[in-house]
Amino acid sequence: MMDASEPAGGYRTAIRRVAVIGCGVIGASWASQFLARGLDVVASDPAPGAEARLRAAVARHWTALAGIGLSEGASPERLRFVAEPEAAAEGADFVQENGPERLEVKRATFARLDAAAPPDVVLATSSSGLMPSAIQEACRHPGRVLLGHPFNPPHLVPLVEVLGGERTHEGALEAATAFYAALGKRPIRLRRELVGHVANRLQAALWREAFHLIGTGAATVSDIDAAIAHGPGLRWALMGPCLLNHLSGGAGGLAHTLDHLGPLMEAMWADLGAPRLTPELKAALVAGLGEALAGRDADAMVAQRDAILIDLVRRKREAPDLP
Repeated sequence: MMDASEPAGGYRTAIRRVAVIGCGVIGASWASQFLARGLDVVASDPAPGAEARLRAAVARHWTALAGIGLSEGASPERLRFVAEPEAAAEGADFVQENGPERLEVKRATFARLDAAAPPDVVLATSSSGLMPSAIQEACRHPGRVLLGHPFNPPHLVPLVEVLGGERTHEGALEAATAFYAALGKRPIRLRRELVGHVANRLQAALWREAFHLIGTGAATVSDIDAAIAHGPGLRWALMGPCLLNHLSGGAGGLAHTLDHLGPLMEAMWADLGAPRLTPELKAALVAGLGEALAGRDADAMVAQRDAILIDLVRRKREAPDLP
């Protein structure tokens, strides 16, 4: 049964205009993605010079988005900038917030958005660490507040983590998931609130051991990065760890892998490190990366990364048997 705050007609699914609140790296990338899908975008950010930086970012992203493929009517000219978040939210069909990772700031922003946006409009936050339950406490309509956490850069990487708080309605989660999927994203529904959500926690597990190995002198920064980029990372770009273990098991599948390699896995788990980011470790990481990048053109590296990433995402979409 609906509670008193749930709109009788459910949440909007016909999305034509998106409000982008906060236009830093993530917000600008989201705005570019929405524009490339032929949507109108109304953006707001209180920082001086925010509009000029946003329009410059959209212009930079547009070549890559054109390479992926633009929707009918897609144009940077469909971007409008307003001074106050209320002006962006009041006429929007969906709101994507990307402000600072401080709970008091999120709550204040969502209170304003909640007061301005129609009650059937979903309010999503891109937060990488804050919980929707804590944010929605500031709202009169908490059922429409949820997490829509992208991976950077959102206009190129498909993953979006969708998570509700304690008071989020299922209808809002379904509407947000359908909207992200319609954009060409790959949304996943998280089942409970966790610090860092899911994908960042998986990354953190790898960073933890990488930094441990560097700090103990087992390998250099360059070797660690090469071990991933030229090894398992190539497979991880195509399928996740559970499926990879299944394929490694041959005819016996995952069950055989767990039986055959289970003792080795447990031995490695027991031996994993627990580093602290001491000044010495930080210095070693920064120095090691500097050595690895010596003589390389940073702009060329990013351009090549994006070009390969675009091609990879396109190829994955053309491979329907990959989950």
